[in-house]
Amino acid sequence: MKVLVTGATGFVGRHLVAALLARGCALRAVARNVETAASMPWINDVEFVAADIHASDLDMAALTDGIDVLAHLAWPGLPNYRALFHFEHNLMADYRFIKDAVEAGVKQVLVTGTCFEYGMQSGPLSESVEPQPSNPYGLAKHTLHLFLQNLAQEHPFTLQWARLFYLHGEGQNPNSLLAALDRAIDSGDASFNMSGGEQLRDFLPIASAADYLAAILHQRDFNGVINCASGQPVSVRALVEQRLRERGAALNLNLGHYPYPSHEPMAFWAVTERLQQLLGEPQ
Repeated sequence: MKVLVTGATGFVGRHLVAALLARGCALRAVARNVETAASMPWINDVEFVAADIHASDLDMAALTDGIDVLAHLAWPGLPNYRALFHFEHNLMADYRFIKDAVEAGVKQVLVTGTCFEYGMQSGPLSESVEPQPSNPYGLAKHTLHLFLQNLAQEHPFTLQWARLFYLHGEGQNPNSLLAALDRAIDSGDASFNMSGGEQLRDFLPIASAADYLAAILHQRDFNGVINCASGQPVSVRALVEQRLRERGAALNLNLGHYPYPSHEPMAFWAVTERLQQLLGEPQ
């Protein structure tokens, strides 16, 4: 199976490429920055293409030649979830790219969605919960999903929409919680400023997420939405304390230094029955 991966050098992409190679896939990896790509451990094991997938002169026929599956991860501008460019630019540019790929003959497309499609809804969230996005990023992703569902009625293809929740691990944004905590530990800081930490989230190591995405891709007949998450609610404070134990660090947590974010519910996590069924795991 030959897979075209966009956003191949991004946080999720670099790990998905490794997971697909481990499964014996042939890969054409696309990203804009050649230097970043050259630093990837898998660079000599893939066919790398340096390209801006939103460019008007993109040669889609060449890019998709021999491709069985498109894994579309590229999405500029993260983690700025509240900027209008998500739907003013990315939405239509992404739709055009995927439509062109489908019209060029790609029969299976996996796109990474987001837990922000669920908006301010709390508690366990299954794929059957109606999306109610409340930030521009979630709105753009949900709208793209609707666009692609309509496209599939006119140009039939398998659409796999994998909703990601909270991922952490190598390559994560340096301003993310655990990356900031690791820096504080490495710097020998005495304390770490954070929120009250009582909010419940669904956290998943990036390597696990990449394995799940690779497994979904290999389910060639799966068509629809799937939560790609742990299914376990964990408090932010518990996540931080777990990392401190792993690192053998004894930082003082300055709880309540930052207010709770107003654009997220206090407690939400994924229902992962569909994922477990797809992977053949016990529920």
